[in-house]
Amino acid sequence: MSASLSPARSRDAAELAVSQPLAVRGAGRWRGLVLPVAAIVLWWLAARADLVNSALLVSPEKVLATAIDQILGGKLWRALGASLGRELTGFAIGTVSGLILGVLLGLSPTFNRLVGPSFNTFKQISLFAWIPLISVWFGLGDTAKVVFLSLAALVPVVVNTCDGVRNAPAKLLEVARVYQYSRWQTFTQVVLPAAAPAIFTGVYLALIYSWLATIGAEYLLVAGVGIGNLLIEGSEHFQMDLVIFGMFVVGLVGWLMNALARLAERRLARLRGQDQ
Repeated sequence: MSASLSPARSRDAAELAVSQPLAVRGAGRWRGLVLPVAAIVLWWLAARADLVNSALLVSPEKVLATAIDQILGGKLWRALGASLGRELTGFAIGTVSGLILGVLLGLSPTFNRLVGPSFNTFKQISLFAWIPLISVWFGLGDTAKVVFLSLAALVPVVVNTCDGVRNAPAKLLEVARVYQYSRWQTFTQVVLPAAAPAIFTGVYLALIYSWLATIGAEYLLVAGVGIGNLLIEGSEHFQMDLVIFGMFVVGLVGWLMNALARLAERRLARLRGQDQ
């Protein structure tokens, strides 16, 4: 029996193999809502039955009323706008700096010998250990928060970019040498495309880490407006409805960032597949 397939049949089989996992993922996507919905139902039942001190576990209705007040009153949008502005600024500075440093560490052995040991020591220091020094140097305002967020974004981008550049396939580099590519051509046409998945992973981690660091920075560097300050206000006045609402906003924004990053990753992978 012949094991060969016609091109048309092979293409149909490939399309079927691709479409079936997507259909399964599409059907299973709603399964992720089971746990949050169950948690909300249990929360509502516990609040209605007064199983917990009402001052500690407010009802979903009260949290919803607080959410409506924050949204319609404009407080949420001011706080969210300030937090996202700091997050995106710190993320951009940390990502650009990380890409430059990571490429230099990956391409230049001399630069790696000079700077690598210092960077390896730097990345072992806990991010929040920089808070006292940053607060002394830059105060408690937006500048200090942006510096803190830049540090949060810097490390994952440097590490992943450096690894991606170093691990460019040797066979592709040999082909570039055979065709007498210049250093710039080798970097842009061989090394950079090969390192793209690792670089995107670093950028993705930087986006998530910088958002988490945003809340921490606003909570510890308390001057200004932001979602972290909203949580502080709720805890200081023992407004658990405001605290729970703030935590929900933090989680929702983080989920949206993750979803957008994954969407961008799929689009880039599709474009790379078309180019190849």
